[in-house]
Amino acid sequence: MLPPLDENGDLPLGIHSATWAEVAERFGIGSEVRVHALARLRHLHELAARTGKLKRFCVFGSFVSSTTDPHDVDVALVMAADFRLEESPRECRTIFSHADAQARYGASVFWLREGMVSDRLVREFLETWQIKRDGAKRGIVDIQT
Repeated sequence: MLPPLDENGDLPLGIHSATWAEVAERFGIGSEVRVHALARLRHLHELAARTGKLKRFCVFGSFVSSTTDPHDVDVALVMAADFRLEESPRECRTIFSHADAQARYGASVFWLREGMVSDRLVREFLETWQIKRDGAKRGIVDIQT
């Protein structure tokens, strides 16, 4: 269950697990921009999952806040240690290029492969996305895949 938003309209600091239903109920309503953003997130998740190597799909930024019109969707992916981009279905590869994902899907996608770095660095990678541009911290959502 997702915790309530704080006085700034953000999730409290931490990595909060949630189902797609919880994310849709909390963040996928309220404006047409949010409805479309949720649809983009689901599509990105589908593409990442189609590789068969998706371990974690985390959402951060304005989408998981009280902002009425989030600018884009921000995603951090953790892929399995044996993930190989060149072995992925062709239609999935675009999301693993930050510039291409931004241009095609209006999404900032960051990813890493388990085994590239230690478990501690995976945690640090995910914790990094809890820091806002102004230096304040907020929570992120790890959507159960």
